[in-house]
Amino acid sequence: MPPKKTAKRQLDIKPEESAKTAKSPKKAKVSHSSHGQEKGLVLVLGQGDVGQLGLGEDVMERKKPALVPLPEGVVQVAAGGMHTVCVSDTGSVYTFGCNDEGALGRETSEEGSETVPGKVVLEDRVVQVSAGDSHTAALTEDGVVYLWGSFRDNSGVIGLLESMKRCALPVKVPIKEPVVKIVSGNDHLVMLTLGGDLFTSGCGEQGQLGRVPEFFANRGGRKGLSRLLEPQLVKVRSRVKVHFTDAFCGAYFTFAVSKEGHVYGFGLSNYHQLGTKSVDTCFAPEKLTCFKNSTTSWVGLSGGQHHTLCLDSNGQAYSLGRAEYGRLGLGAGAEEKSEPTPVPGVGPAQGVACGASVSYAVTKQGSVYSWGMGTNLQLGTGEEDDEWSPVEMSGKQLEKRAVLAVSSGGQHTVLLVRDEQES
Repeated sequence: MPPKKTAKRQLDIKPEESAKTAKSPKKAKVSHSSHGQEKGLVLVLGQGDVGQLGLGEDVMERKKPALVPLPEGVVQVAAGGMHTVCVSDTGSVYTFGCNDEGALGRETSEEGSETVPGKVVLEDRVVQVSAGDSHTAALTEDGVVYLWGSFRDNSGVIGLLESMKRCALPVKVPIKEPVVKIVSGNDHLVMLTLGGDLFTSGCGEQGQLGRVPEFFANRGGRKGLSRLLEPQLVKVRSRVKVHFTDAFCGAYFTFAVSKEGHVYGFGLSNYHQLGTKSVDTCFAPEKLTCFKNSTTSWVGLSGGQHHTLCLDSNGQAYSLGRAEYGRLGLGAGAEEKSEPTPVPGVGPAQGVACGASVSYAVTKQGSVYSWGMGTNLQLGTGEEDDEWSPVEMSGKQLEKRAVLAVSSGGQHTVLLVRDEQES
């Protein structure tokens, strides 16, 4: 009996035609505990001479938190060196501030347009952003990373994805694995993948990439800048593969938390900001024994220029590193610390954040405490005095509002707040 014609037709179907008719599997959306969920309003304070406050050309500073007019509710804020990035609840990205190296990711030829929020054109929904001195990164719900601006080293611009080439508009980062979290130092980017790997790119002079030996740290050595700028895997010396679940950055250093709760670090530790016993630069990941704690886990770390804040699962904030200007929050006369030291005077916290020489803790009750250098008016006290112990931030725009998160840049600080529910 000859075969049925219908069967023959099925055999003759071209592969590309069957692909069109077959239902393509839905891409899973990436998720991570660091992705912003709660919608709020954006407040800014500090110095804003290049528009990083987002309040227009005429506003150069704010001693107390001021409201930034944005067209949508915001779920995450990130303060770069001299610019600010916001993610809306619809997944849109808004930027304002210095655009000299393309860190805003949008066209700002119209005079003053960089000093007010403007939308970055991205086709995909964004779930997280990070910001450095002159670069910005955005993570989409599909685990794709976009990058714009430029990385720099001590000699100047080094480029973004290609040697000496800045990108004024978003470009896709060439990484095959889905990314679940991004975080930026001053001039480096860290990407945590769905599989628990770390990829880094950017400047490697201080060891912050964790994968470039000291011999090649200065502009990549013989292999050139591509060694630094092309995202590559950070390898850990270990008998068994280390799977990471979180990552955090300081200005020139990086932390990563493993599945087992161990904290690894690499980069600059000249003031013990990594928690290492020596002040030598770490060019490869090192398991940090000072973070070993059998009773709690580490849920948050944030680094400034030379100091670190960390948060345990009980809500206790700790500090380590350089003590000048009061940035450790340990009281007048406090000295450099080489291991996490409890910060007194702050209630149970839900988040910590560092600027260059300032520190913040957001309590579970929705208050924000600040301490450190007062010169840039980032502390919200209204004065330029340094604060050696935590002080609760106040201001008209904080009345009847709860603080959700804080991010701090070189000279300005950004708060995400929500209106308190009327009882």
